[in-house]
Amino acid sequence: MAEQQNISAAVTEHELSEIRTLVESRAGVVFDASRARFFSTRVREHVAARNLLHGSDLLRLIRSSNSEFDAFLQRLLTQETSFFRYPDVFEVLQKKVLPELHMRKFWENPRKLRIWSAGCSTGQEPYSIAIALAETLEFIDAWNLQVLATDVSRHALQHAERGVYTRSDVEKLSPKQVDAYFARIGDQYIVKPRLRNLVSFAPVNLAQPIYVGRFDCIFCMNVLIYFSEERRTELVQRFHDYLEPGGFLFLGHAETATNAPVRFNTIVYGDSRIYQKGMDVPPSRFGMPAAGEVTP
Repeated sequence: MAEQQNISAAVTEHELSEIRTLVESRAGVVFDASRARFFSTRVREHVAARNLLHGSDLLRLIRSSNSEFDAFLQRLLTQETSFFRYPDVFEVLQKKVLPELHMRKFWENPRKLRIWSAGCSTGQEPYSIAIALAETLEFIDAWNLQVLATDVSRHALQHAERGVYTRSDVEKLSPKQVDAYFARIGDQYIVKPRLRNLVSFAPVNLAQPIYVGRFDCIFCMNVLIYFSEERRTELVQRFHDYLEPGGFLFLGHAETATNAPVRFNTIVYGDSRIYQKGMDVPPSRFGMPAAGEVTP
């Protein structure tokens, strides 16, 4: 009871406002009025977890330490994630998107395919994409494949890079998939090298226009909801620029690319909408590496 009282009394509205402004300026993440209660609760939880007395103590801590800011951001952005979380999305990936890309690129030399998991959290999404690649593409060893997995949270990336999951984490996978792609040690399941080698990890703040290359597919699931409308529009424009002609954009169910001033063809599959860049779009202005390019 004493701890609950401490949490409720620890942070003033003014301190909450300052913390909110700092998070928006550094990470581009916006917590508007609709999520005010969630934000307040998470801030107070973090103040209590760090054994601080006031919101001003938290402000000093996250301003002076990048690792502390990252840990705080991780608490704010923690959301449910799992392997193959959205079955419709992965079904359209395996039944439509990858077969189309396979046909289009099979005779290219080199034969390469790049997919970006933007906002990869603790790694279940990019590893699910890698499994889909391994199970769908023919002659997989003849392909140059890369799943680029990025996140603003270094803590989440460390978890993802380790590739260590619990029994409950892998329960949505089939026994055949678990056996093929994970090594079991006690109650832990470790991603096998054949899968791990398909995924590269890098810290990326989507609020900053850093060039990360060209892609055949971009997954940005349930990430745009954290940004302002203006920044969402900018991000969708950037994703359009980064996609190869004919490339595909995957967004969360509550997110859309239709309001951005760029043209996508919309594919409806089950409960999901997939956005495809036109084949006749001229080369992107981001076609050449620029200062600040991320090379994982």
